[in-house]
Amino acid sequence: MDLIAATRNGGKLREFARMLEPLGFRVVGQEEVLPGVEVEEDGRTFMENARKKALTIHRLTGRAAVADDSGLCVDALGGAPGVYSARYADGPQGTHNDAANNQKLLRALREVPPPRRGAKFVAAICCVLENGEMVEAQGECPGAIAYEEAGDDGFGYDPLFLVGDRSFAQLSADEKDAISHRGRALRALCRQLEQKEKR
Repeated sequence: MDLIAATRNGGKLREFARMLEPLGFRVVGQEEVLPGVEVEEDGRTFMENARKKALTIHRLTGRAAVADDSGLCVDALGGAPGVYSARYADGPQGTHNDAANNQKLLRALREVPPPRRGAKFVAAICCVLENGEMVEAQGECPGAIAYEEAGDDGFGYDPLFLVGDRSFAQLSADEKDAISHRGRALRALCRQLEQKEKR
């Protein structure tokens, strides 16, 4: 089955392909099908945003689409940046700037001691099949925020998000997929899709 990944984020597209293609799904990037299309992420929850993106791409193409919305929820910030994670540095209407987001987060937590630096990554994924049926899944990964960036891989807040003594950006792709919020959500989604194919 072909799935249009409703994202313009290259890091997310690579993760979708890395995890879904071994299961028999061919992932097609949104830009290949609908270049320049932007879906406003104005939902109050991660799932609302994922659902809106997947439904929009499905309606425009008539094809199966998959979308995620994910973000970082920091305990000491009352769950922020949450659904505004990608636009944290510039506000709700801002643009996606990883470096600026990371620097703002470091400033916000500068005086916060290690015991209070807990955080979690959250991912919500919605897949809209060709017949319009929706399949949804969520995943979380608990961790903590470091005092400085570490690692060269990953994207977004990965260099600051610690699981144990390493950041997401210091993990191999396989290591990250095994524990990440998106990895967990994608595996839950795949289980549901496989069950549907068996019926």
